[in-house]
Amino acid sequence: MEQRLLFIGDSITDAGRGTDDLGHGYALLTAAKLAASDPKKSWVFFNRGIGGNKIADLRNRWKKDCLELKPDIVSILIGINDTWHNVGEPTAFATKESLARFEADYRYLLDRLVENGIKKIVLMEPFVLPEPDDRRTWRRDLDPKIHLIRQLAYEYQAVFVPLDGRLNSLGISYGYEKYTGDDGVHPTVLGHETIANSWMETVMKRKEWFE
Repeated sequence: MEQRLLFIGDSITDAGRGTDDLGHGYALLTAAKLAASDPKKSWVFFNRGIGGNKIADLRNRWKKDCLELKPDIVSILIGINDTWHNVGEPTAFATKESLARFEADYRYLLDRLVENGIKKIVLMEPFVLPEPDDRRTWRRDLDPKIHLIRQLAYEYQAVFVPLDGRLNSLGISYGYEKYTGDDGVHPTVLGHETIANSWMETVMKRKEWFE
């Protein structure tokens, strides 16, 4: 039986994809690992990451780039641009109002999945590493979003893939730039491999999804 898996999000998911390919990041690596885990299974993989996207952008294209593809599994990674674009905006950075808008848009995405009978949902944790040093200040805005996504994963019985803690821990041990280069956000090859491994280790525990 064919399974359809959609990866959707911002530039971290996009990773240089063309119109119909998977790019060269964690989506491609995860798809390869998943296909190799049981070659007897049939998969169709989609990548609908778009660089620069925020949660509101996903909401605006949710019907076309998600629901119309009729995925069995939807994997979402979004949130860092909602922080990045708030930097320097005192009316938006780390405010209750901006967090409330983020939550409303995220719930819209999840509610539409539920309404369409899509129950296999993966929520990936946005992340930032403190290289360059000014990224440390982003935590005031990003951390509440991370905690919210954790709560949404619990409420919607989604699989939650922890990335922020893992990448920061590895960065402490081996150097932040090895995982996100010089901007603290965009993964290197090693960063993408770490994300793909985290996805596999977490999601594959839902064995009933793959039977």
